[in-house]
Amino acid sequence: MCREATVPAHPRHPTFQASRRRSCLAGRTATRNAICAERGFPRAGSGAPVPVTQALCPSDGMEAVGVVCVAVALLAPGIFWAWHFLERMKSQVQAGLLGSGSRALLVIAHPDDEAMFFAPTLLGLARLRHPVFLLCFSAGNYYNQGEIRKKELLQSCDVLGIPPTNVMIIDSRDFPDDPGVEWDTEHVASVLLQHIEVNDINLVVTFDAGGVSGHRNHVALYAAVRTLHSEGKLPEGCTVLTLQSVNVLRKYIALLDLPFSLLHAGDVRFVLTSKEVTQAKRAMSCHRSQLLWFRRLYVLFSRYLKINSLHAL
Repeated sequence: MCREATVPAHPRHPTFQASRRRSCLAGRTATRNAICAERGFPRAGSGAPVPVTQALCPSDGMEAVGVVCVAVALLAPGIFWAWHFLERMKSQVQAGLLGSGSRALLVIAHPDDEAMFFAPTLLGLARLRHPVFLLCFSAGNYYNQGEIRKKELLQSCDVLGIPPTNVMIIDSRDFPDDPGVEWDTEHVASVLLQHIEVNDINLVVTFDAGGVSGHRNHVALYAAVRTLHSEGKLPEGCTVLTLQSVNVLRKYIALLDLPFSLLHAGDVRFVLTSKEVTQAKRAMSCHRSQLLWFRRLYVLFSRYLKINSLHAL
């Protein structure tokens, strides 16, 4: 009499383990087929063609994500090497473009602008040994924190290498910290020109027409310096550099924006080393009153704490 073959019940028996593996594999395949069928995909192993425009099955999507992660991990060392190499090479070019005796003035609208947007420029100028002055057109009193923010600005400037004697903060009702108020261009230009002449400035750095974030106070500074430049009121030999505004995608991809920055022509570019990036973040951390959760994310992802591209008027 033939006896019917049975699968040994002992969990350590090889035949039992092979059977269990086949059951698990069949279960996974059934689950995957069910998900794919629900979303309109062909069953696994059916041989049916998948249209190019059709999305991948979920498991295939995870595989694609894995491939992207591996690619980024492999490319990262090359990006960082290029970052340091190009930065050092660019510093030599910048030294020639800016001249050896530049006395620079950074013009900002609010305390924290210097760290949030211009840290690469300030640290780059310090690297080139240019004396830097800072003119801030408001105390940042929108939430009645003006006195606190003045102190935070001085602390940040100290981290960025600007002595307190070179910092001027204008606390006037004529220039309120308010995105809904448009500052008078002629008035801003008059105050700015006076500061340029008193401090013998020959390099002015400020926002461009986009103001990076589109803030009206930022744009007002560009309008004022543009007026002085177009009317020929700036001292002879005074250069104006404006910080390039970029789209939202480029703004928040940090160092991954470096290839785009290299492809887009700019008169001056500052790219920080890893040590300098830490210094820039330390300057931003001085603005404790402003470090809400979304600004902490900004510090992590913003390209403006790593890269500044500037254009000459």
